[in-house]
Amino acid sequence: MSVVSAYEAKTHFSELLARAERGERVTITKHGRAVAELVPISPRKKMTPEEAVEALIEFRKGRTLGGIGIKDLINEGRKW
Repeated sequence: MSVVSAYEAKTHFSELLARAERGERVTITKHGRAVAELVPISPRKKMTPEEAVEALIEFRKGRTLGGIGIKDLINEGRKW
């Protein structure tokens, strides 16, 4: 992990992004105090179509449109 000042981070932002993309963590400081950290994101696991459908079904449980019908939503969208 490396430490850079806010000014240096602003000046060399694309380079810092490339370093994060390679897996490096970068701490950004302001007046010598750590204020932020640039970290690589964790790769997301790709879902199979079956897993995606199952996740959507699970997400829907307990959720409603509050009494609004699908035709009302379609007609509302046509106004714009």
